[in-house]
Amino acid sequence: MTAACGRGGPPQQPRGTGAIDRTVLPIHEPTPAPITELDARNAKAPPRFEVKAPQGAPNVVIVLIDDIGFGHSSAFGGPIHMPTLDRLAAGGLRYNRFHTTALCSPTRMALLTGHNHHANNAGAIMELATAFPGNTGVRPSTITPLAEILRLNG
Repeated sequence: MTAACGRGGPPQQPRGTGAIDRTVLPIHEPTPAPITELDARNAKAPPRFEVKAPQGAPNVVIVLIDDIGFGHSSAFGGPIHMPTLDRLAAGGLRYNRFHTTALCSPTRMALLTGHNHHANNAGAIMELATAFPGNTGVRPSTITPLAEILRLNG
């Protein structure tokens, strides 16, 4: 994802064009035109800003299965019967390109954000967090979880 997520001040969307810049996330409300009416009874509120998914936007499903590899499922010849995964695999859809660490917390953090576990400060399991960079166990505010990016993009 090439979008700038949560860095710096809120970028402004173009005023009055109706265009939304989806390369900067989250999508911020455009700056409304200034109110020039001095009598509050006659002033009109700016139109409500709603972000909706663009036409043809894909559905996104994130699958998190703990403590098994993709080779454990029956879709890849493994012993765990997973009929839905079998049907998807038979149709050509195979989930086999996610690389993990040997530890659960860093892998979950990478999956939740799409960033390397050290960039997420999850160099080890959270119980072993330290004050050292890349190992504090606290996700930086500059890294937005994928679910939040999708939600804020409509």
